[in-house]
Amino acid sequence: MSPSLRSTFSALSIRNYRLFAAGALISNVGTWMQRVAQDWLVLELTGSGKALGITTGLQFLPMVVFSPIAGVFADRYSKRTVIAVSQVVLGVTAALLGVLAIAGWVATWHVYVIAFVFGIGAAFDTPARQAFVNEMVPRSQLPNAVGLNSASFNLARMIGPAAAGMLIAAMGSGVGATGWVILINAATYAAVLVSLSRMRSSELSPIDRLGRGKGQIRDGLRYVRGRPDIMLVMAIVFSAGTFGLNFQMTTALMATEVFDKGAGEYGLLGSILAIGSLAGSLLAARREVSRQRLVIGAALAFGVAVVIAGLMPSYLLFAVMLPICGITALTLITTANALVQMSTDGAVRGRVMALYLAIFMGGTPIGAPLLGWIAEQYGARWTLVGGGTLTILGTLVATAVFARSQNLMLWRTNRRPTEVAAVEVAAYDVR
Repeated sequence: MSPSLRSTFSALSIRNYRLFAAGALISNVGTWMQRVAQDWLVLELTGSGKALGITTGLQFLPMVVFSPIAGVFADRYSKRTVIAVSQVVLGVTAALLGVLAIAGWVATWHVYVIAFVFGIGAAFDTPARQAFVNEMVPRSQLPNAVGLNSASFNLARMIGPAAAGMLIAAMGSGVGATGWVILINAATYAAVLVSLSRMRSSELSPIDRLGRGKGQIRDGLRYVRGRPDIMLVMAIVFSAGTFGLNFQMTTALMATEVFDKGAGEYGLLGSILAIGSLAGSLLAARREVSRQRLVIGAALAFGVAVVIAGLMPSYLLFAVMLPICGITALTLITTANALVQMSTDGAVRGRVMALYLAIFMGGTPIGAPLLGWIAEQYGARWTLVGGGTLTILGTLVATAVFARSQNLMLWRTNRRPTEVAAVEVAAYDVR
């Protein structure tokens, strides 16, 4: 293997991380299959962009409601156990929706409720999963592991939507067809449980767990409030997550309403988008340093790419733009994630990552229904044109507000993450 490939995949040399990544890849394929199937199910039941937006919003709302508690769980209990329990909850929830659809009993309100419960499971799973990476790999390989996590997610994004679209189309594109695809996803959560059970505990580096006490959520919030560098990153990802990163919904609307395509073509768009996302993830895995200016530049480039995609006159040209949207989006997401993880004290990392994810994904309950309403009032194109424009404006405003009081980009961006972390932990430790 060439040195460049070794550096790109170096974290996979660690057995526990290799097991974790394999289980996550299988589960992620199923997750993307369900996302396509669930969206198609809502469109089959309602034909409404607004209903699709509500479903997406309900699925991500628990990130806002439960993330502070989930962050405490990630710091207080074994992250391995929290992940295992959440996988069971996600698998049972998916199985219930699949059975309802296959039996022909499913109604729109069932999808709403199950999407919300599914979101609760994800709210507890995600911060524990993010923080668990720090226990599997040494600090020097954390950026690589974060990049490979994103690569796994987006490799699954290439496979899952296309597979779901083909299966749904092959089974007649009806409600029952979506149910079978959702059941496949329910089965994939077993892969994560198997990978967790086969890990060697002696090769993990668990961080001291948080004891019981009052004000632990407040301590996490205070830590972030004292970190304007982290607040800047969070403000930028909030803008992108709220207005730009709604491809699950916007590509469905563009495929069906603008280009008059079916389930197969819609699923293909998700896989095409993932080509760029995978490329962005692998580039991030090779990057040893995460800088704020890259987060800002990637967010602006992403906003521009989304606007251009919304203006494309044909399905083919729209598909051609999606990899560019993907590579800019994943450069933003992966760099922001690594920067926050590496510059946060381990004692509060679970709570900080929960807050980061709440802000990143929590904007979806606001953005998705809003974009669904825009699609019904003004057309699907405006979900992308408007979303990209608001991403650009949000990034510029956040940069102006947080960089004004402190010269963040001048003194921090030329340091390596380990240097930044040492300075920041000393300055902002709340324990």
